[in-house]
Amino acid sequence: MIRRLLPALAALTLTAQAAPPAAPQPERKPPPGYEDPYAGKKRLLVIADLSTGNQSAHIAVSHAISVIEQLGRQSGAYVAFLRTDTDWITLDETWGRNAYAQGGPKQARGKNLNYFDAVLFYTNGDTNLTERQKADLLGWIKAGHGFIGIHTATATAVNWPEYGEMLGGVFDNHPWMIANARVIVEQPASPIMRGWKTGMTFRDEHYQMLAVPYSRAKVDVLARIDPASVDLKAPMVHRKDADFPVAWIKDYGAGRVFYSGLGHTDAAWDDPRVRSMTLAAVKWAIGGGEVVKPHPLAGR
Repeated sequence: MIRRLLPALAALTLTAQAAPPAAPQPERKPPPGYEDPYAGKKRLLVIADLSTGNQSAHIAVSHAISVIEQLGRQSGAYVAFLRTDTDWITLDETWGRNAYAQGGPKQARGKNLNYFDAVLFYTNGDTNLTERQKADLLGWIKAGHGFIGIHTATATAVNWPEYGEMLGGVFDNHPWMIANARVIVEQPASPIMRGWKTGMTFRDEHYQMLAVPYSRAKVDVLARIDPASVDLKAPMVHRKDADFPVAWIKDYGAGRVFYSGLGHTDAAWDDPRVRSMTLAAVKWAIGGGEVVKPHPLAGR
């Protein structure tokens, strides 16, 4: 029996080997009127996911992301896509989880990182990112894209050390809660700091960074809090160097990273200084131009 089957099996094998590879399926074009309206524009993915973090302290995130979206539209610098989940933080294909109706067709393909020029995090907590998503995000930034962190971005994924290294700092606490503090502008020539001058007072929930990974050898501090304007004897002040950065930029491979600790309150997002800083920072993260110049704390 086996001997009789061998010639047939051999013929099947030869036929399979000789069969040409399947032709690739052509990319399906959307029907008229459904073409991508943002083709050719700079695109910013805004992630405002607080689901794994503090659920009540950062309600200004709603106003913040609406301002960020409008800044892009009004200036024409970028188009913002606002998400409260992290599904598009991936290099894989994304799809809707359910059909439009029971028994209906599969939903259309979603976006992924390859569609965007920069990502902005106003987030909190450990996040729901998988290990693969984490690797995709860091690799994508390092390859030459932009990342913008706002306020609680340093209180995000604190158990993911590589994220803190990319961002340039990890949140310790806010020793003065919401308070007035004067600002020292360290890089007055930076377009990002165009609306600021040393000595200006700003009311916000000013942050303090942990000693590691924050390092002035790696980040270019654009502005910091004037230590003479805050109580350095407050119980939660841990930094002996009195170095409390307000905003910085840094390199990450070929990518560009900006962080600002400002933005806890609604009022912060109505302030023209925060608006001009944020717009310029997104434009820089997307297009570059300004050179990162790490420098020591003045007087040290």
